[in-house]
Amino acid sequence: MSQEPDALAADVAVDREVMAAVERDEQAVFVIADVTRDNAYLSMDLEDAATLSAWR
Repeated sequence: MSQEPDALAADVAVDREVMAAVERDEQAVFVIADVTRDNAYLSMDLEDAATLSAWR
């Protein structure tokens, strides 16, 4: 599998809705989810997540 972000075919990503949130419980967790699919999410400790400027 390619590690390039644009490696997916264009028709795979059509009609998707992706959201991100920070959940604060005992520890802050960053969650990214495709809300158009069941169980399509990832989460990580907030301190390990990239900053917005790093994503650019």
